[in-house]
Amino acid sequence: MNPEVLELAGLSTLSLCVRPFFGRDGRREIEMWSENMCLSSLSREILQHPLRNPTDLFHSGHIVKICAPMVRYSKLSFRTLVRKYNCDLCYTPMIVAADFVRSEKARHSEFTTNQGDRPLIVQFAAKEAQVLADAACIVSPFADGIDLNCGCPQRWAMAEGYGACLINKPELVQDMVKLVKNQVENPLFSVSIKIRIHDDLKRTIDLCQKAEAAGVSWITVHGRNVEERHQPVHCDAIKIIKESVSIPVVANGDMKSLKDVEDVHQITGTDGVMVARGLLANPAMFAGYEETPLECVQDWVHIALEHGTPFMCFHHHLMYMLERITSKQEKKIFNVLSSTSAVLDYLRDNYGVQ
Repeated sequence: MNPEVLELAGLSTLSLCVRPFFGRDGRREIEMWSENMCLSSLSREILQHPLRNPTDLFHSGHIVKICAPMVRYSKLSFRTLVRKYNCDLCYTPMIVAADFVRSEKARHSEFTTNQGDRPLIVQFAAKEAQVLADAACIVSPFADGIDLNCGCPQRWAMAEGYGACLINKPELVQDMVKLVKNQVENPLFSVSIKIRIHDDLKRTIDLCQKAEAAGVSWITVHGRNVEERHQPVHCDAIKIIKESVSIPVVANGDMKSLKDVEDVHQITGTDGVMVARGLLANPAMFAGYEETPLECVQDWVHIALEHGTPFMCFHHHLMYMLERITSKQEKKIFNVLSSTSAVLDYLRDNYGVQ
């Protein structure tokens, strides 16, 4: 098989070749080597970065605050922003592992990182253990762990065998966790899962205990079942799951302020919290701000422009950030702006953001 070239966006002069092959013990393995030996200093620093153990975060004595995987939104520029405001750990958007392993185009578009983007967890959707292990091996030099999505309730994902349907396949989840742990060479590389709950909580506890036995590093629990969307989060269920395992558990769902974070922690006893929409609306939430401060808006403008963030993403993030601090009339004007220059002019004229 011809080598495929993996050139991670953001590592402009680093090119890795990725070649599946069979080792002496018959296992299918991933071989990677540098195609371009003239590495940039940034590439060297990422490859030579001291090994981290992201699970150490859960033994730091405080609630671990995590930015959730969000399709289109939890990309490098947004992760850079929330890290400035007390976010301890960031996830990439969900990436379909099979596409990532097979397609150079997918690798270019789906995974971008840099030296400051740590600690970082890459979330994959997968339904085959070897495919997940191959994807994990590819990203392992550039991230601190991978997460298996067992919680996405979207119909397309479940129809493909991804996401929340995996909560009904605990043995497959076990196999996936074990294979990644066995094939990624870095012993500190974490393997976590993100799940939803069953109506029969005993089934969720069985899944979590089997994942723990397989060596999973931690479990994130979204406190709703597959059918629930905007119903209240079942914090009581998260608490029971936390009490049923000895590994770290992260609570996820409907936290929109630092007070919500502290309340959920008190109720569930979890080791960390993962926030999605709350951070979109207020990236400074973990730093205790009740609404997005203008300083944060200013930071986003600088970071987004520096990273070359596409206009639609740049604009949408600002729409979320300004939601609580703008009037209906202001929203009508701002939300239909169609260029970066128009947005920058509006922010300068109305908020003094340069």
